[in-house]
Amino acid sequence: MRTSPNRLLATIFGAVYLLVGVLGFFVTSGIGFFATEGRNLIIFEVNPLHNIIHLAIGGALLFAGMTSVAVAKSVNTTVGAVYLLVGIVGLFLTSSALNIIALNGADNVLHLASALLLLAVGLSQDRAVAARTA
Repeated sequence: MRTSPNRLLATIFGAVYLLVGVLGFFVTSGIGFFATEGRNLIIFEVNPLHNIIHLAIGGALLFAGMTSVAVAKSVNTTVGAVYLLVGIVGLFLTSSALNIIALNGADNVLHLASALLLLAVGLSQDRAVAARTA
């Protein structure tokens, strides 16, 4: 893992997103599962659905980071692409009834920053290793 930026990033992001998913449940007591306005976890709004998504993303990233370079590279790129989409769409959903994961401005910034980092590492690092395994 120490020699692969993709495995390292996936492991770190996975652990952080799992932790955020668990901590989110401590602040979302009494909030509707699809509530358009959640409760703040630091500056990020979350609701129970948002917490479950964090757990799923964190689990996928952590698993990928512990598996192999090729899997980590693929998962980083996929999660990065999804976060890019969520970050862009989230800009238009924050004050909408379609905001079922209680996104706010801070969430959008975090999703876009995560997307850029995951995509940059996923698409640019570990090329030689991925080419040998393919």
